[in-house]
Order: sequence, then structure tokens, then C-alpha cells
Amino acid sequence: MAREKAAMVSLVLLAFICAIAALGLKRPFLWVLLFIYVDIVIPQKVAWGVIQMLPLSLMMFVLAFGGWLVLDGKAGARITFRQILIVALLAYCGMTTLTAQFPEAALEKWAWVWKSLVFAAFLPLTLRTRLRLEATVLVIVLSIGAIVISGGIKTAFGGGGYGTLTLLVDEDSGIYEGSIISTAAIATIPLILFLAQHGTIFRPEWRVRVFAAALVFASLLIPVGTSARTGLVCIAVLAVLYLRSTKHRLLYALLGSAALVAAVPFLPASFTERMGTIAGYQGDQSASTRLAVWQWTMDYAENHPLGGGFDAYRANSFTYNTRRVTGEGASQKVEYAEVTETARAYHSSYFELLGEQGYVGLGIWLLLQGLGVWHMERVRRRYGKANRLEPSWQWGLATALQQAQLIYLVGAAFVGIAFQPFVFYLVGLQIALATIALRAPIGEAPVMRPWQQAPEPA
Repeated sequence: MAREKAAMVSLVLLAFICAIAALGLKRPFLWVLLFIYVDIVIPQKVAWGVIQMLPLSLMMFVLAFGGWLVLDGKAGARITFRQILIVALLAYCGMTTLTAQFPEAALEKWAWVWKSLVFAAFLPLTLRTRLRLEATVLVIVLSIGAIVISGGIKTAFGGGGYGTLTLLVDEDSGIYEGSIISTAAIATIPLILFLAQHGTIFRPEWRVRVFAAALVFASLLIPVGTSARTGLVCIAVLAVLYLRSTKHRLLYALLGSAALVAAVPFLPASFTERMGTIAGYQGDQSASTRLAVWQWTMDYAENHPLGGGFDAYRANSFTYNTRRVTGEGASQKVEYAEVTETARAYHSSYFELLGEQGYVGLGIWLLLQGLGVWHMERVRRRYGKANRLEPSWQWGLATALQQAQLIYLVGAAFVGIAFQPFVFYLVGLQIALATIALRAPIGEAPVMRPWQQAPEPA
């Protein structure tokens, strides 16, 4: 029965992908969106059977690039400095892969990293209009949402726990790893709210807003279901960022505080206990391991300033002491334990880049991210000062992309996601929006929806 159900799911997913691919013959940009969906959801892992045998990601990549090259328009396409930086990072990663300390492991990671980087440099060339920008944001939100809704429902009905929450795929790697999906889910919330306010593909009426509210709630449940401390930190960053963009800051702060107090009694004990280890990191082996790995990486970079290639962490070996307090009152005892670890992952994107790509790769990546924050701030300031009946879509999208990126950058400090495709989609959207918005005439009239236009005077 289970095998038949899996086969049916495979056929439905394959039929859906084939249908969108066929529509791409008339609208080649659909192949770009289809690649994003396949790259995020990874349907070949969700289903079973024939679909597992197909290299879907590579096939959609070839369709997306070939469709733009042969069938799509090129008007308005420009090469920007950030795209050059992406290509430079790609070339540098290729060089360190050839000289990697662990060649086989490095080639395995390179097999998907190069697609993320190439697609990030390519994506802005296809995003020439507002409709295409919005469609890309929508596909990203719905693709992440497909994973988030599944995890949110299971969490709401009492499922979940550290390393036990099963999403669409029963595996703990890539976008389906607890800390990674928690970071991605919270970073997606600003994009959800942008679509609920400024969307034109789906008119922002009550059904869209209800779905958006439910998806935001499900996204907030993911850190609870996965018990990922990184997700809690990302939620705090999101709350602080919204203080800047909201009009009624005091009311927002009061409602947020009240919601937090009301939610605490409903949180599972496993979540609150794990969150309590944030302060007492010496008693938590996972947190102690991170600090030891980070110290090892800094020492490694001194001897390998150009990096050791992908998965260079396999060379690490270190010993540290954990501290645990037992008992209560006068009978409390402090126990120390010596722990030896080998080949432990970086648990941080910044140290991941430092160990794998050295100071050069880390510098390129930080410049790429810093320019994104700056460009979105330029768009915000340009379109935020205009006298408009409502915030412009340019301001709204720039704000959402900036908030998503800042949430990612904070979450990335605690999980190795430097080359995850999700963040490079944000980079591609930022490049395209900056190209469109910053080159438009300053006095450009705001885009009004038909139902918001005032009636003509009698």
C-alpha cells in the first residue's frame, strides 16, 4: 500500500513538472521558475520510482539557461559588479577544489555549489520586469512553504523534537536539516508579507491574507518543531527588524511582547530545555563543539590562508572540557568531562568559508553580502521618501529582501549554509531589483492597482 502511494505521488509530481516544462515552450521564463522549485523542494527525494532516476536539477538548469539564450528576450539585461563577484567566487572555489585536501569530498560538494553560483549570476539577466520579480518571489515562498506547512502541521499536533521532526523528506541534510530549514523559514516571512501587501499575481484580498498569516504561523512553528536554537535567534532578529519598518512601533512592541508571553505555556518542554542551553553553553556538548571547531578553523587558516577546499573540516581533531552542574542548593556539584572530537563540521558559514576558501573566498563572499544590504538600503531610501498613497512595491520588495538577508546572515553564524541555493536566489533578486529600481526616473509615478484608483469626478 505504501509503495503504491509513493508511486502515485511520483506520477503526480512528474506530470506537474512535465506540464510546466511544456508551457515553457511558449513562456521560457517558466523554466527558470521550475528550476527554482526543483532545486528547493527536491521532488526526486520526496517521491519514489522513475522520478528518482532523473537528474531533474541538471535538466531544469539546462532548460532555464538554454531557454533564455535561444527563446527569451535580452532587452534590459546588464552585467553588474555583484554578478562579476559571483563569477570570481565561482572561479576561486573551482581553484580550491582542484587543490583540495580531500579531493573526493570536495568534488561531491562542488557538484551542487557550481550550479548555485552560476544560477545566481544568471538569474538577474532574466528578471527584467516587476512581474518576473514577483513570480520568482512567489515560487520561492511556495517552495519553502511546501516544506514549512508539512513541518508546521506536525509540530502543531505534538510532533517534532531535536533531530526527530520529519518533513517532506526523511533525511537530515540540505534544506531539510533542522537549523537550515528554520533559518530559511524565518527569512521567508518578509517575502510572504510583501506578497500579501503588494502582490499582483494573487490579488491581496482576504483569502490571500489568511493564507499568508497561516504560512507565517507555520514558519514560526518550524524552530519549535526542530528545537533549533538558530531559529529562535532568527525570530528575535526578525522582531527587531520590523521595529524599523512598522509605523506603530510602540503598539507593535506591546503586541509582540503579549504574544510571546501567551505562547510560552504552550511550548513543548523539549524546546524550552534546549533553548535554555544557549546561555549555559559550557554544559552543552553541541555548543562546546562549535567553539572548539571555530578555534581549530582559525588556527587552520593561519597555515592555509588560501583555504583547504570543500569539506576541509575533515582534518580537524581537538579535545575540550564540558562543565555540568548537578544537584541543588548546598549539594550542588560541578562535573567536568573531557571530550575528543574529529571531523566535525564548521557549524558556521563564516568559518566554513574561512576553512574552505581562505581569506580570499571569505572576503569575496562578505563583499557580495554587504553590497546587497547597501543596495537594498539605497532602493528603500529612494522610494521611501516619495509622497505616495501607500508604500511602493519597490520599497516593499527592497525591505523584504534586506530583512531576509540580514536574518540569513545572523543565522549563518551558527550553521554552515554559505553556499545554500536559497540565499543566492535572494542575491539574484537583489541584483535585479537594484538594476530596475535605481535606473528608473526619480519622478516615476507610483504603480496603482485598479481597485485603489479614485473614481473620476462627476
